[in-house]
Amino acid sequence: MESILRILPISLEQGFAYSLVAIGIVISFRILSFPDLTVDGSFPLGAAVAARMIVAGYPPIVGVIVAVLAGFLAGYATGFLNTRLKINSLLAGILIMTILYSVNLRIMGRSNVQLLTYHTLFSPMEDLGFSRFYLVIPFFFIVAYGLKVLLDLFLHTDMGMAMRATGDNEQMIRALGVNTDRMTVFGLGLSNAFIALSGALVAQDQGFADVGMGIGTIVAGLAAIIIGETLIRAKTVRAFTLAAVIGAIIYKMIISIGLRIGLAPTDLKMATGIMVVLALGLPALKKGKEGKLHLRGI
Repeated sequence: MESILRILPISLEQGFAYSLVAIGIVISFRILSFPDLTVDGSFPLGAAVAARMIVAGYPPIVGVIVAVLAGFLAGYATGFLNTRLKINSLLAGILIMTILYSVNLRIMGRSNVQLLTYHTLFSPMEDLGFSRFYLVIPFFFIVAYGLKVLLDLFLHTDMGMAMRATGDNEQMIRALGVNTDRMTVFGLGLSNAFIALSGALVAQDQGFADVGMGIGTIVAGLAAIIIGETLIRAKTVRAFTLAAVIGAIIYKMIISIGLRIGLAPTDLKMATGIMVVLALGLPALKKGKEGKLHLRGI
């Protein structure tokens, strides 16, 4: 019980922070049916932009806003390659992810930037003298749940419904006069804006930005989504986004427990990959049918 009480605060903090990644992946994978691998580049992009601007003396909130815009442009670039240049969706994501590695190095000037000695969004909370969890966890909860609600509202507008229809039946919605290319590009930009925001906040929370911090982010996000949807049995937009938030918390709790019982930090990526394989493969083995990742719109 004591171990669980120690794990819970950090699991909630990291879970809410990384739930923004899971929500972003819901937009690309679940709503647009687009297997976007830009995630592994846009997450450290948000961290790199925010860190560089903070080091340069800009207010932390300005760094966060610019990081979100940079994430949107990264997603937009992936959508542009796919819709305008007709490059395969997987290859488009891989290309932008690869390009972003060099871009992130250029932005930071080196592979790692420390923020412990700089004023960040969390500095006022830490200066109050309370345990950081009392303020940081509510902050991440408000950000994550607030953006979840705003996304739910957007997806029920005319534009949001058009985006959902693009992922579900592109030919039909195009016949109704909707520019599906524009919907895809905007949706990918929105998805990566969420992910870059997560990177900007995580970098300030951890006290550093690193060029390699995005490796495996896409797999971790998918694991969170699968865990959440398994528990909630999501059928609606609100349920899908809620599943992403809850799944991210439970995923981080599982990782924390794994570290407690002796799992080496270097094995976390492997453990996450195995978790996703089992989650996707076991249902297919039980039914005796061919299993595949569901990428239909909602």
